[in-house]
Amino acid sequence: MTRSEAREHVFRILYEVQFRPAEDMTELTEVYMEVFPDDAVALEDRNFILGEVLGTMEHVKALDEKIAGCLHGWNINRLSKVDLAILRLALYEMEYVDEIPKSVSINEAVNLAKKYSQDAARSFVNGVLANFAEPKEEKPEA
Repeated sequence: MTRSEAREHVFRILYEVQFRPAEDMTELTEVYMEVFPDDAVALEDRNFILGEVLGTMEHVKALDEKIAGCLHGWNINRLSKVDLAILRLALYEMEYVDEIPKSVSINEAVNLAKKYSQDAARSFVNGVLANFAEPKEEKPEA
């Protein structure tokens, strides 16, 4: 399984959690991997998927605050559940997973938006995540 395919499974789980919160994310992820994928999931892929799901959910409150801070004139509750799951996953990787380049996380998020969301979503997702791609420079005070 490629990382893109694994990331797509992570997205699907994060999307599902928004409708059916689970007490035990590990159990939800294991059930998902037993029921939905076409092929058996290798242990390395299971570990990646589980790590991404648990990591994202562990930091979901902080991630949502950061996302909300970029939504000028919008409330995070108005975002589609698809776009929110994509943004949470990508921002988690960008903020907490040093091994994954930020550009890869953004590209993967845009690809997920192309596949699962509305036409305008890819630009929206790219725009929101671009706020986190480069460190902000301090503006000199006058």
